[in-house]
Amino acid sequence: MTDHVIETVTFELNCEADADDFLRAAHDMKTFLDECPGFVSRRLAQAEDGSWLEHIEWRDMTSAKAAAAAIGTREDLRPFLSAIRGDSVKLSHSIIRLAVN
Repeated sequence: MTDHVIETVTFELNCEADADDFLRAAHDMKTFLDECPGFVSRRLAQAEDGSWLEHIEWRDMTSAKAAAAAIGTREDLRPFLSAIRGDSVKLSHSIIRLAVN
C-alpha cells in the first residue's frame, strides 16, 4: 500500500447558502483540484442532519497540505468557500492503511 492520504473535511453551510448553488460551486472546484499535484479523487456527501463530509485522496501528505494551503488564495473558489460556515469546519489528514475495492 502506498502512503496515499485522505483529507477529511466536515462542515455546515451558512444559513443563507443554497444547496444547489453550493453543489455547482463544488463541481467547479474540479479545475483547481486537477491542477494540484498529487490529486487522486474526491467525494462530497451530505449527512441526514444537513452537515457535509468531503473526502479527497492525495498521493502523499505534501500534496494534501499544499492544496489545503492554496485553496483560500483562489478567487475562483470564493462561491464554494463563502457558502461554508467557517466555524463549523474540521479538517484532518490520514494515511490510508487499507483499501478494498
